[in-house]
Amino acid sequence: MLIYLDLETTGLEEADRICSLGLIIQGGDDTQTYDGLIKPSRKIRPEAMAVHHITNEMVKEAPLFSDAEIVKLLQTYNSDENILVAHNISFDLAMLAKEDFFWKGGVIDTLKCSRHLIDEIDRFSLQFLRYELGLYRSEVKEADRLGLELKAHSALSDAFHVRLLHHYLNEMVNDEKLMELTMEPVLIKKFAFGKYKDHYLEEVAMNDAGYLRWMLEQNIDEDLEYSIKHYL
Repeated sequence: MLIYLDLETTGLEEADRICSLGLIIQGGDDTQTYDGLIKPSRKIRPEAMAVHHITNEMVKEAPLFSDAEIVKLLQTYNSDENILVAHNISFDLAMLAKEDFFWKGGVIDTLKCSRHLIDEIDRFSLQFLRYELGLYRSEVKEADRLGLELKAHSALSDAFHVRLLHHYLNEMVNDEKLMELTMEPVLIKKFAFGKYKDHYLEEVAMNDAGYLRWMLEQNIDEDLEYSIKHYL
């Protein structure tokens, strides 16, 4: 069984917590959607509200993570025969771990798999891929079929776009291969941000290796760290 997951948080710092969960559970021809607000242990930061539009007033009466029905539902599928699918799944797993929830099954990271399989682009945010790959062309019909409202940065809507992206990747390789690719580091060729945005890492390594060494001291994702070390 496939479980597509997305979550929203109070912010991006170590102390921040989950404030919303979206799930799409797919088993054979049966697909069910679920979403729910979570009362976090800290206030939602304004910069986070500006992205997902969930306010502190909205979660005031929401259940705690351990009491939320959507979390209990996810726990019922938390077994080694099921596969959790998310975009940048290491972030989601880390946020779940802060609540003492540890996934036991297989995992597919659509972010990492896209980096492995799609060579012609160098930006891989979920919303960018939604449009770059033409996923939006089929989304309205499919969302209507599932009774789902499309809304960028809503947990359930983002889980839906993870599902569309997963189906796109499945046209290239099967889930067994996607799980393998999720565990393999990706060699990133270009910077997607910062002072060297759109510059090749190999070029920066030759001309400004000090900048790359400085980058290694920052909080960067494992693929970028791997790539910088490769080019250095």
